[in-house]
Amino acid sequence: MVAKEASREPWRYSAAGISVALRVTPRGGRDDIDGIEQLSDGRSVLKVRVRAIADGGEANKAVLVLLAKSLGVPKSSVKLLSGATSRLKQIAIDGDPARLGETLRELTSAKSID
Repeated sequence: MVAKEASREPWRYSAAGISVALRVTPRGGRDDIDGIEQLSDGRSVLKVRVRAIADGGEANKAVLVLLAKSLGVPKSSVKLLSGATSRLKQIAIDGDPARLGETLRELTSAKSID
């Protein structure tokens, strides 16, 4: 059961930190992490909504700031890897992978619906 649970987490650990698969909703009314969602192809993503509009990279900047603040890391530690113009994004977060993973679990545990 533990292995299955871990495979449903939308983040992957590396020596430098973690990378997270996101599904972003721009103009979402508030800046928040909404939990984990399964996509139709079976992949898991972290659902994030931001107030900013998807114009000129504003929503991307808001997502990076939200993740940095939520995880307690400097903004410079959060980078967009892919998906600059897509709702589906890949983000890298530098830091202690175990602590980052635990913080993400805490942020999403109350919000994810199976």
